[in-house]
Amino acid sequence: MTNVDLCYTGAQELASQIKERSISAREVMENTLARIEEVNPRLNCFCFVFAERAMAEAAEADKRQADGETLGPLHGVPVAFKDLTPTKGERTTLGSKIFEHNVADFDPVIVQRTKSAGAIIVGKTNTPEFAHSGFTHSPLWGVTRNPWNLARTPGGSSGGAGAAVASGCVSIAEGTDMGGSVRGPGAMCGTIGMKPSIGRIPMDILPSVFDNISHFGPLSRSAEDAALFLEVVQGPHDADIESLPALGNLLGGVKQGVAGKRFALSMDQGFFAVAEDVQRQVEKAVGTLEAGGATVEAVDLPWTRVLTDAWNDYWGVFMAGYFGGYLEEWRDQMDPAVVALIELGNRLSAVELKRHEVLRTRQWQDLARIFSSYDALLTPTAARTAPQAELRDDAFSSDDEEGRLKGLDMTMTFNFVPQCPAISVPVGLTPEGLPVGLQVVAPRYDDAFALRVAHTVELAGLMEGRRPAI
Repeated sequence: MTNVDLCYTGAQELASQIKERSISAREVMENTLARIEEVNPRLNCFCFVFAERAMAEAAEADKRQADGETLGPLHGVPVAFKDLTPTKGERTTLGSKIFEHNVADFDPVIVQRTKSAGAIIVGKTNTPEFAHSGFTHSPLWGVTRNPWNLARTPGGSSGGAGAAVASGCVSIAEGTDMGGSVRGPGAMCGTIGMKPSIGRIPMDILPSVFDNISHFGPLSRSAEDAALFLEVVQGPHDADIESLPALGNLLGGVKQGVAGKRFALSMDQGFFAVAEDVQRQVEKAVGTLEAGGATVEAVDLPWTRVLTDAWNDYWGVFMAGYFGGYLEEWRDQMDPAVVALIELGNRLSAVELKRHEVLRTRQWQDLARIFSSYDALLTPTAARTAPQAELRDDAFSSDDEEGRLKGLDMTMTFNFVPQCPAISVPVGLTPEGLPVGLQVVAPRYDDAFALRVAHTVELAGLMEGRRPAI
């Protein structure tokens, strides 16, 4: 029988129990693999599980501990990586038939550092082709489902990671976030999902190291575990020219509270149509910050859907620049939405893209004015709870009768200001039993404060004791 309480034990606590020898790394891994075997047939969150290798590494972890070796902060803890991020010697398909048999020949910096901290990679999580979508279904691996309701999506593109964490398969999963691909699944699966400041974690898996919307980020069940993971994998590396110096004591700073802090609240970012059940849960979360001694004030942002349309143009250029060369040979076997994005990118001129930078500049100026008076900006992470799993992004691209965008994720706007960390923290369930996320956007490079706010919200217990019934 799977020990479900152990499945929902956090990474920091697992590492502590292993270090104290109240449980072995082997026992933890056996339980992890049993949980994956139990839920993955229904969720389809893992496309690869490295059971034999993971058990061997767990046994080796116990041996190193018995031999008195110095233990890393994630010693023996099972983690999952997204099927977009290479792991040396294992298949990495990017959710695409083009790369169905691709075996990675290197470990990116984030993988190297995770392993060096003692963590054990148990498997790879499902992603839509090239991580293009806010839903997780790929031509290779099919549809991933939400553990809170199997008819619903876990979000995307790190939906496999979100479902794996929410269902107790792993306590930490790695994701990538180019438009909300960590924060969206965090909100829809009831987990933490963080987009760190760009460069906080070296990004070395793309053809260009000058990309400026792409981030690695953790999904976890607590801000403390997200901080622990970020501490482990952050820091400069020549593989990424944009990588940043490491921040000190991220984990220790999480518990400092928010007394005396000032927050700006934008429920709609100026143009989203936000569901009432989402607004109610966000208002409850705002109340927890006020109870902690903070001031929260509503602000009006002068933004319009022009921002999300411009981000979509960037996304098309991203797809065309990196994957457009496969279109002629593989078109019929690619996700039609990917094909459409590549064709969009091919139509855009360099001048049009440069004009979008002017738009981004105005957006940053608006946000900088917010940060001149407030310590962070609060918004919902998604405008509605998790929709049906088989839907597509284009179902959420129209305007309502008031001209407001009937969108899903409210995240891509902050990939346009990538130096600002953004984190989604779960703030309870709707009457329908689906999670809602609060998005905290902190000033440039202040990842520590974003984590601190998330932890404060967690302490209010809006999700305490709640687990999906899977």
